[in-house]
Parts: sequence; structure tokens; C-alpha cells
Amino acid sequence: MNKARVGIVMGSDSDLPVMKEAAASLESFEVSYEMTVASAHRVPEEVIHYAKKAEDEGLEVIIAGAGKAAHLPGVIAACTTLPVIGVPLKSSFGDGVDSLYSIVQMPSGVPVATVAVDGAKNAGILAVQIMAVGDQKLREKLHHFKADMAEQVTQKGERLSEIGYREYLKQSEK
Repeated sequence: MNKARVGIVMGSDSDLPVMKEAAASLESFEVSYEMTVASAHRVPEEVIHYAKKAEDEGLEVIIAGAGKAAHLPGVIAACTTLPVIGVPLKSSFGDGVDSLYSIVQMPSGVPVATVAVDGAKNAGILAVQIMAVGDQKLREKLHHFKADMAEQVTQKGERLSEIGYREYLKQSEK
């Protein structure tokens, strides 16, 4: 695999079922990535080291998923000039709203782009969109992706009109 362009960091391996969706998005665009676990609370020095070396290592964007107090994206953003995308994760408390508030309420000068709770798929797509600003091949892939998505929606709408909602639901349950 090529040298990683995107870093995916999560506070715990229990976040992997959600964060794997960011990896899947990147893979669909053939974007190389690396993935690691590093907790802002349990190993803060490791997180700071990762963030400070990320640019020199060739990363272009960092995706950071965290739940509960959700400091990971903010700590990373404080230590790098790279774009950081925060993925608030559902936790046992607050259904992820606590994580969302922790990530989205960054102080002035330390921005973190934030996607929906458990929105790792969109985080991967957003990372591709950020990199596509300076990468024509990625921009073309994004145009195809958006066109394919629109076509799928059109086909589903036509199918629904054709067979009615009851039959549509029955077929989609299979």
C-alpha cells in the first residue's frame, strides 16, 4: 500500500466498528490510510507525538473518533496544522450528544470539522473532498461518486413509484 495520506485515530479499539467505515470510504476512493488507537486521556504524550509528526510523515488529513468527553480530535488539532475531522461516537451516556458537543465546541483558532454522531463514513468522504482540492484524480472520482449516488436515488424512486411502498418495503426486507 502507498504511504498513508490519512490518519485514522480512535480513543479505544471498541470504536473500531464505527471507525472502520472511514477506512471503507477511503478505500473506495483508493486513498491510503493508517489506523491507530491513542487515547487523549490515557496516553496524552503519544497523541501529541502522533499529531506533531503527522505532517512530516506525509499525512494530509486526520480523522479522530472519540466518545464521552471526546478530547482526542481537539488535542490532535491543537498540535498540528493539518485538517482534523472529528467523529463523535455514541457512548452509554447521552447517546453521543455529549461527544458531539465536546468535539464541535472548539476554542477559536483550533478548528475541528465535525460529522454526525457515528458518522465515520462521511468523515472518510470529507477527507477525500479536502484532498481533492489539490488532486484532480480524486476530484474526478468524487464527481463519479456523486453521479452514481444520484442515479441510485433516481432508480429507487422510480422503483417505488412502479411497485408501491408496501411491495417496496417487502422487497427491501429480504
